[in-house]
Amino acid sequence: MPVKNRFAELLPEITEWRRDLHEHPELLFDTHRTARVVADKLREFGVDDITTGIGRTGVVGVIKGRTDTSGKVIGLRADMDALPIHEQTGLDYASKTPNAMHACGHDGHTAMLLGAAKYLAETRNFDGTVVVIFQPAEEGGGGGKVMCDDGLMERWNIQEVYGMHNWPGKPVGSFAIRPGPFFAAADEFEIVVEGKGGHAAKPQETVDSTLVASHLVIALQSIVSRNVDPVLQCVVSVTSFETSSKAHNVIPQRVTLRGTVRTLDAGVRDLAERRLAEVAEGTAATFGARADVRYTRGYPVMVNSDTQTDFAAKVAADVSGACDTAPLVMGGEDFAFMLEERPGAYILVGNGDTASVHHPEYNFNDEAIPAGCSWWAEIVEQRMPAAG
Repeated sequence: MPVKNRFAELLPEITEWRRDLHEHPELLFDTHRTARVVADKLREFGVDDITTGIGRTGVVGVIKGRTDTSGKVIGLRADMDALPIHEQTGLDYASKTPNAMHACGHDGHTAMLLGAAKYLAETRNFDGTVVVIFQPAEEGGGGGKVMCDDGLMERWNIQEVYGMHNWPGKPVGSFAIRPGPFFAAADEFEIVVEGKGGHAAKPQETVDSTLVASHLVIALQSIVSRNVDPVLQCVVSVTSFETSSKAHNVIPQRVTLRGTVRTLDAGVRDLAERRLAEVAEGTAATFGARADVRYTRGYPVMVNSDTQTDFAAKVAADVSGACDTAPLVMGGEDFAFMLEERPGAYILVGNGDTASVHHPEYNFNDEAIPAGCSWWAEIVEQRMPAAG
């Protein structure tokens, strides 16, 4: 059961949709144009019911099968938002919006799910109901949670849910997936080190916050190397070091550190949060300074359900001939919120030899569209086979 011929026919049209979305990127919940394009396309396809404004700017479409003796309802989700990056691809359809671009391929995800919706609305060769979910604010805004908080799963009686992401470096149209924890929990921290500022020529009269913060940057790595079980995963990254003074002859009063903690286990997540505060406060106290710690939990661990993962892998193998075991990913993914509410699975589709996601030269590979669309369609047709 290879890539469906219908998607080969639709490829030029879906590519045109994708490139239009690429040209007009929108950030976080400000996906007003994108949502309007999506809703208009769904109406054009003859989708049975279309609701906008779920999760602020999300779009939900309902497609009914020829029959509904199974009573099954499957959700298919694509993300719509872009990233605050200035595009450097030089494409003729490059972003027209300064400092915004589709650097993660959400334009491709949205176009592929639209393509699948068009096909499913044309054929309706399934017994049950499919709910297509177009989500804003995956890139840091928690749009998946906001949609769930708006009653996404209950309102449409979604019983299981599936998501997809392109993957640079993997052959175009190939697939990879894994059961259980897949993408990491993504937390953030801010540490304000308060010392005693003064003249750089008289350090003995100060409590040097720069020195304290420098020791702290190193000490925080002991959480991973000396507190976390070596067979488990944890990443602690200090990504910003900002002093309160930029003068050459001033020892600053305070330094602000910012960073992220990534984990794949609830116990490790708790440990990392506790130890980060203890290490920060203890290190600062050693030098006579004070550390104020703000730790913010972000996206939870994204956990694929075993049964749905096995099924998703089988469908992927039917489409492309094989499905690989995906690596653990320490990046975050807010599809995790949907998988906390319903069983489901998230899969990777190859994007070929392209720049990595979140890079200013990245571009979604349109050659992946037929495989991605076929996977969506087969998820529906195989999970809810037509009656009779």
